[in-house]
Amino acid sequence: MSDMITADLVDLDLSADTKEAAARSLAARMVARGRVTDLDGFLADVAAREAQMPTGLDGGIGIPHCRSAHVTEPTLAFGRSAAGIDFGAPDGPADLIFLIAAPAGADDAHLTILSSLARQLMNADFTAALRSVPDAEGAAALIRGDEAPQAAGGTGAVSAAPASDDSASSSASYDSAVAPGAASAGATAGSSAPAPTAAPADSAPAGPFRIVAVTSCPTGIAHTYMAAESLENAGREAGVEIVVEPQGSAGFTRLDPAVIAAADAVIFAHDVPVREKDRFAGKPTVDVGVKAGINRPAELIAEVREKAARGEATAPAAAGADAGTPVERAGDSAEGYGTKLRKWLMSGVSYMVPFVAAGGLLIALGFAIGGYKINKAPSVMDHFVWTQADSWGALLFQIGGVAFGFLVPVLAGYIAYGMADRPGLVPGFVGGAISLTINAGFLGGLAAGLIAGGVVMAVQRVRIPAALRGIMPVVVIPLISSAIVGFLMFVVIGKPIASAQKGMTDWLNGLTGTNAVLLGALLGLMMCFDLGGPVNKVAYTFATAGIAVSDPGDSAMKIMAAVMAAGMVPPLAMALATTVRGKLFTPTERENGKAAWVLGASFISEGAIPFAAADPLRVIPSSMVGGALTGALSMAFGATLRAPHGGIFVVPLIGNPFLYLVAIAAGVCVTTALVVLLKGLRKPAPGTAPTETADGGTAPTAPEHKQPVAA
Repeated sequence: MSDMITADLVDLDLSADTKEAAARSLAARMVARGRVTDLDGFLADVAAREAQMPTGLDGGIGIPHCRSAHVTEPTLAFGRSAAGIDFGAPDGPADLIFLIAAPAGADDAHLTILSSLARQLMNADFTAALRSVPDAEGAAALIRGDEAPQAAGGTGAVSAAPASDDSASSSASYDSAVAPGAASAGATAGSSAPAPTAAPADSAPAGPFRIVAVTSCPTGIAHTYMAAESLENAGREAGVEIVVEPQGSAGFTRLDPAVIAAADAVIFAHDVPVREKDRFAGKPTVDVGVKAGINRPAELIAEVREKAARGEATAPAAAGADAGTPVERAGDSAEGYGTKLRKWLMSGVSYMVPFVAAGGLLIALGFAIGGYKINKAPSVMDHFVWTQADSWGALLFQIGGVAFGFLVPVLAGYIAYGMADRPGLVPGFVGGAISLTINAGFLGGLAAGLIAGGVVMAVQRVRIPAALRGIMPVVVIPLISSAIVGFLMFVVIGKPIASAQKGMTDWLNGLTGTNAVLLGALLGLMMCFDLGGPVNKVAYTFATAGIAVSDPGDSAMKIMAAVMAAGMVPPLAMALATTVRGKLFTPTERENGKAAWVLGASFISEGAIPFAAADPLRVIPSSMVGGALTGALSMAFGATLRAPHGGIFVVPLIGNPFLYLVAIAAGVCVTTALVVLLKGLRKPAPGTAPTETADGGTAPTAPEHKQPVAA
């Protein structure tokens, strides 16, 4: 942390009265040192992180933090408030405020700062010294670890080594305890410790009681590491050996299986699901929230020792037990069924989209080379002439058709994969293929994937004799689940879904006039609502499903054209806005605007995300208005598109290409005008008005007012 904080990043008389004002005051110091390039942009990122969960901690501590594109290097600023500032901690205002800034994408640096600081904050001498240190240089040295707390603060004495050393020594002693021939060493190390509760009074001397623990919190940062430090400190005081696996937001380092095997008990202090929990099965376990690990670690240790003495233990892990589905391994916490359902569906869509792009572009190129009757051409295995364009067009068309044949099976297979991991693939693919066979199409694929995943999850919960466990993944589960899914698709639900699919297709083919325009506007709104997020993907999947056949209807191709046109609007509009009114944007946004030209032209809506993240209340509504206009005009003009991607690079494959480009231009101009108007109406906070820079742009000045610019 030596380069992350210096004396000029310390304010021992922080006069701010709100968390926003405190963040602005400390961030201004980072700007002055060149660590932050755009004050308002950085503060928007801090506010976005704060909106996820309050950053106040018990004991009068606030840790606002974020990763931001406006940060040049990992930086820490410290402020001390006499009056206290509310950061949302249960025990009241914070008087010690740490603002932590990390460059975008610098996960390791971000977590290194936070975890190291969080562990230090569990040391009462460290926080006491910070409250009494008389000068900024001393505070910076104390935070960096250059001075011991008693030297900097003059109060108390340090009773333990620095946090990182404690963790290392604890892990090292535990490793030696499980190493071959280390029993005597373990006994020696624990000779001064109280005997474990579980040991009989007349038994021979044994090594210290051994605990493994897992800590995690929703953000995987501060509380995760504070709980780890708290448990390690309490373990030392109780004379037990404890090794903690913090499961942070950038992943985690798994405990050595030998360490887990040698443990006498387990403590879970977590607010998110413990990843790979089956590793700890079969041992006495205490399972609590992460704050219990911070606030009452000694009680947890005593409780788990009592459970061990009574012989209480969780059920052992089943042979071949899975470590969780892909969705569960993502580590997200407290997810409702709706959130999981969306993730399962997006799992299938994400694997399907490359097939859509490859197949759709190949088919479109086949039409472009071979003409509109290329779909009637004989198989290239029977007739292919190297010198004829029609043969090459037929080849591309038929390869694309084969790729499209995988769409529904891949969709169904990977929905089931998201639910049940690899065992879900076979019944998912089988169900998707049956959906094609019975003409249930895209809707049938969705249903088949969900059914396959649910059936596999149900089969996995059945207790199986030990003799059959070895063949479960390769024989029993694929056999039973495929049979059940096939029966349901062929006999029970296939026909109703096929009827629904046909009805939807007929409805789309019958859309004309006002109805078609309204549908185009709705799809345009959806494409621009979250810029590549779930709502955007729903609209895109709806469009691609319509053209994912060898001979799609005219209405399906109009929908695809409207969706792609609307998705191009936000990044192109942001690029244009930064060009015509650059002074309304930060230097970083102007650089992003240059890239947005290419991203928008390529139909990559995500190119507008940096602008939407920094100013969502102006950018997103403006984009939705422009996208709705473009979608409506595209439908009104009758533009058609067979390719599911490509942006302006597939304009030659578009029906009515000139009017299609007019529709895009209209939406881009409207969005640009709205963004410029709304940003021009924004009033900067006193003391933070942009100033003209040498390159004609703007740069924020040091703040004189405590409140941030309103979003």
